[in-house]
Amino acid sequence: MQTVIELQALRKHYRGTRGRTVRALDGLDLVVPAGGVFGFLGPNGSGKTTTIRCLLGLAAPSGGSCRLLGCDVPKGLPRVLTRVGSLVETPGLNPGLSGRQTLAVLATLGGQGRSRVEAVVDQAGLAERADDLVRGYSLGMRQRLGLAAALLKDPELLVLDEPANGLDPAGIREVRTLLRRLGDEGRTVFLSSHLLGEVEQVCDRVAILARGRTIATGAVADVLGSGRASRLLVRVARPEDGFAALQRAGLHASRQDDHLLVSVPDDGPEAVVRALAAADVWPSELRPDQASLEEVFLRLTATTEDEA
Repeated sequence: MQTVIELQALRKHYRGTRGRTVRALDGLDLVVPAGGVFGFLGPNGSGKTTTIRCLLGLAAPSGGSCRLLGCDVPKGLPRVLTRVGSLVETPGLNPGLSGRQTLAVLATLGGQGRSRVEAVVDQAGLAERADDLVRGYSLGMRQRLGLAAALLKDPELLVLDEPANGLDPAGIREVRTLLRRLGDEGRTVFLSSHLLGEVEQVCDRVAILARGRTIATGAVADVLGSGRASRLLVRVARPEDGFAALQRAGLHASRQDDHLLVSVPDDGPEAVVRALAAADVWPSELRPDQASLEEVFLRLTATTEDEA
């Protein structure tokens, strides 16, 4: 499997107040395969931005190893940075330039042509405001301009730290569509975000951080599966009759809105179907009660906090 990011036992320690050592990263392991959209999730203070800063050579790790597109960081960064676009935190921009002028300056410095500027203006949804001065941009518009700048190099790897920060729902939807399209083109998008619903919709794979360590990683479906409760969701035309039938059969069930939640018995879903059929109640839907990414995230990070 070709990889674009490899972190092994990555550590970053800071000197805090009163001489206390702050462990921003505490032995972080992570492998990001090439292609698609990879979500990087964690509560505030979990180490997401610190990881990205170490990856891009903006901060020096205290230990461990870091590889980007097959090159050691920071030694090999000059060889690969032309293939990487990034947006880290709120971008610093010249307020006296327009959005289009800002991109033109960056394109000249990076050796890209005028046509590339117009392409990223459209991609980032800046067309209507591209000639306005940056000083009049909202936080969301600054994020759009930062995203456009990250796309100037037509990168094979895009590293984004909270790209939807400050965007309204329509803007978030546009960014989600753009990132999904970039991933489908064969690029790799490494997306740090706290918007769990958006990550669940756009990402192929995900890693969850807590206290500077990876606590879950894998395909989104697999990570969701790890949070699956041992229950079945059952829909029937007569929920009250179905509930009574399950109770008579000794099965633990509860009613929730228009469906039943049933603890999976030892002999599996067949026992649920038999109990309902005996009462002439037939399920229109029967499936595992799968947790959302938000539920898995909260459960895993809460467990890690308790262990600490």
